Amino acid sequence: MSIDALKERLPEYAKDLKLNLGSLAAEVSLNTQQRAGTFVVSALASRNAEVTRGIVAEFGPQLSPEALHAAKAAAAMMGMNNVYYRFVHLVGGDYPRLPARLRMNIIGKPGVEKVDFELWSLAASAVNGCGMCMTSHEQMVRESGLSQEQVQAAVRIASVVHAVAAVLEGEDALAGI
Repeated sequence: MSIDALKERLPEYAKDLKLNLGSLAAEVSLNTQQRAGTFVVSALASRNAEVTRGIVAEFGPQLSPEALHAAKAAAAMMGMNNVYYRFVHLVGGDYPRLPARLRMNIIGKPGVEKVDFELWSLAASAVNGCGMCMTSHEQMVRESGLSQEQVQAAVRIASVVHAVAAVLEGEDALAGI
């Protein structure tokens, strides 16, 4: 499985996704590690086995073992944090003042540059829809020197990977009718 195989699986009505997937695979505003890790974390956050296999086959080899581990860890942590902090943000009350009491050690020592881990956390948070986490991670990466264009590129990758996952799941569901 590869990105080309994913593009081939997309139906005609999703032609724009094919084009976007191809152009984002060559996105120049992010370095190779940032781009590849963003694809990996976005695929994992999208929870589609076929997309995850295709994306990791394509972009995993562009990452060191440590960076691949960190991208997976970012997806795992945001899978937890996005639910918790979205609840805290939306419900309000006393919850924002309470300690989370959730283990998040990997965030302090992710094994890659902190800015890359934060960028990947931002991409996963965009897929998972946690406004509080998106705001926090966007601020961190901007303070670490990434431009608005780099942030936008990461979120564009996340949005397209998520859309590809949704279309393929929909098509698989329709095939069973």
